[in-house]
Amino acid sequence: MNIEQKSVNAIRVLAADEVQKANSGHPGLPLGCAPVAYELWGKHMNHNPKNPKWVNRDRFILSGGHGSSMLYALLHLFGYGLTVEDLKNFRQDGSLTPGHPEYGHTVGVEATTGPLGAGMGMAVGMAMAEAHLAATFNKPEFPVVDHYTYVLGGDGCMMEGISSEAFSLAGTLGLSKLIVIYDSNKISIEGSTDIAFTENVQKRMEAFGFQTITVEDGNDLEAIGKAIEEAKADIAHPSLIIVRTHIGFGSPKQDSPSCHGEPLGADALTATKEKAGWPQEMFYVPAEAKEHFAAKLPACAKAEADWNDLMKDYAMCYPELAEELAARIAGNVNIDLEALEAIFKDTAKSATRASSGDVIQKLAEQIPALVGGSADLGPSNKTVMKNSGYFSKLDHKGRNIHFGVREHAMGTVLNGISLHGGFIPFGGTFLVFADFLRPTIRMAALMGIQSIFVLTHDSIALGEDGPTHQPIETTMGLRLIPNVSVIRPADALETAVAWQQAVLNKTKPTCLLLSRQNLPVMNEYAATIHANAAKGAYVLSPAKEAAKVILIGTGSEVELALKAQAKLAEEGIAASVVSMPSWDLFDAQSEEYKESVLPAGVVKFAVEAGVPY
Repeated sequence: MNIEQKSVNAIRVLAADEVQKANSGHPGLPLGCAPVAYELWGKHMNHNPKNPKWVNRDRFILSGGHGSSMLYALLHLFGYGLTVEDLKNFRQDGSLTPGHPEYGHTVGVEATTGPLGAGMGMAVGMAMAEAHLAATFNKPEFPVVDHYTYVLGGDGCMMEGISSEAFSLAGTLGLSKLIVIYDSNKISIEGSTDIAFTENVQKRMEAFGFQTITVEDGNDLEAIGKAIEEAKADIAHPSLIIVRTHIGFGSPKQDSPSCHGEPLGADALTATKEKAGWPQEMFYVPAEAKEHFAAKLPACAKAEADWNDLMKDYAMCYPELAEELAARIAGNVNIDLEALEAIFKDTAKSATRASSGDVIQKLAEQIPALVGGSADLGPSNKTVMKNSGYFSKLDHKGRNIHFGVREHAMGTVLNGISLHGGFIPFGGTFLVFADFLRPTIRMAALMGIQSIFVLTHDSIALGEDGPTHQPIETTMGLRLIPNVSVIRPADALETAVAWQQAVLNKTKPTCLLLSRQNLPVMNEYAATIHANAAKGAYVLSPAKEAAKVILIGTGSEVELALKAQAKLAEEGIAASVVSMPSWDLFDAQSEEYKESVLPAGVVKFAVEAGVPY
């Protein structure tokens, strides 16, 4: 057995041992895909385990996140800091090796994956981010942004509609540094994929605009390597590498559904190791394999060192661009809230979607990192940045993105752009279509990343379109997702503050819920809004004497609360009005502040056009 085969088997056996030790997991993908992983990570991918956040590293996303034991074996063998003890704690509560990869939890994991296809969409976003930064900052002699995005997934990822949405966009945009590796083993949980999936994936991907390459033997390292180099050589199209693999390779359960989502079992694991000529000791890696992996690390470090030297020369020749790139990477943002609010000082009425559009224009001037678009609703969502160009196959510098009618993919692309770094991405659609986005909003929340969702036409007030477009339950549903900031501003001034909060909040996604209909601009309360709206709830209009009732409004219903306050005053009932644009921002305030806004012992009446919680 040569050293490369030993290295491949080390990945395979470690992954299988992890699953067996946990008595839970998915050994099939790791046993089948270990050669692909070894060839890619060991010979083709630019990465530096000593600095996992190196900006110009190639990205690797395991879209088939159930195969996480393979990823953890790679991170261990390549020196990312995962220990044998970490591998032994696979899928245990609190471990660094959870059942599916978790971004921000395990060093070297580029994205949280598990819902099949989501990793494919995030990879498209990462490739878009690389292309935009390269077009913006590179000079002929200084390719300072120059890296690939690799994503590995299987038949399940290819079945999911989100993958088709995302790949259609990727082909349209000519994302040549996106390389999709398709683990084609023709097995799913219920049996052969032929029971539900007989299409020609290669022809589908060609129709999307991909170069397609096939590796007939998933154990042929030379063929895999040649395919990767062929993919990199195509500078006009994204690439799909179809690798014919055997799920559970080398085990008695090879090519059967039973090795997909359950441990091999003691007897089958013993037989697998015997067939591979491997000792039966759990978590065994031969010394020569450890040395072989370690010998690759100096080249990894050198790749970053060479890039650092390139950046030094770049900074000397193009100091302003180098400074801007560094600021983008660091996520430095300066926002002039007063300038945003000043837009509306002479405005009597404005739909908050229109106010948002005005704010976006100012933010585009203040923040070069702001990029985004809409799921083919730009004119309705008011999300188009003027004089900022459109990101296209012919112009990767554009900051506006045509996502097409692809809400689900739009969400994952936004997440991928955010994960890549250097951007504040936003995407727009109607609030009722947030149901198409919900899985990706949830993923952004789990990862704690900054994706901004501009959701307009936020209530029954768009009556003519009928119940299919009236999101009566959607606002409440979004609030129920942990770690999501949901902001429903009452007017243009609250909209400016809402955007400020969305742009500054780097640890969670934000949903901006905006009206189609015109709303009064509350300039008479401008100072109060400026000082307090970011707290999530505040006393907008206090009662003239001790309040007997507090009217709590959100969004367009704040106007109704103010009218009710005046009507009650005529009847001798003192009422105060609280505007509550954001439950979660209010919940983050001190108990003293919350009590000052909503004191105990006073009747409270909430006004919102939607179902109660």
